[in-house]
Amino acid sequence: MYAVIRTGGKQYRVAPGDVIRVESQSTGTDGRVEFSDVLAVSAGEGQIGKPQSGALVSGDVVEQGREKKILVFHYKRKKQYKKLRGHRQGYTAVRITEIAFDGQKFTAPELPKKVAKPKKVAPVEAEEVKAAAKAHKAPAKKKAVVKKSAAKKAAPKKKK
Repeated sequence: MYAVIRTGGKQYRVAPGDVIRVESQSTGTDGRVEFSDVLAVSAGEGQIGKPQSGALVSGDVVEQGREKKILVFHYKRKKQYKKLRGHRQGYTAVRITEIAFDGQKFTAPELPKKVAKPKKVAPVEAEEVKAAAKAHKAPAKKKAVVKKSAAKKAAPKKKK
């Protein structure tokens, strides 16, 4: 099951559970995005068709950020003209959760919740052992530095 959607001047082939990066989207307060411009839908293997006007693809915003920097270099030969600029395009990462058309709904499986790991109590004991080891160690002795005087070179005689 997949659908072809259009957003930001580009077309994307999406399936439930996919994560795509689209042009920056303004999201509501709940972090959901809906794509109503659905170009094609495939309900099964080898079947593809143009959906009715009620087709809808929805997803959750995963992340928003900016792409890597692209350098834009303008140059005109023999005219002493050079210009260098950088550009970073903003993106929104969206996880597709549901594709709905013609009364059918295909949903993505739920992601497992992340469980916080309990903190270990052992680091407190480890700090005590390190402190005891530092107190037991004797300070290192400094070595005496011998200074050598540089021998002066004789200046060469000038020729007349």
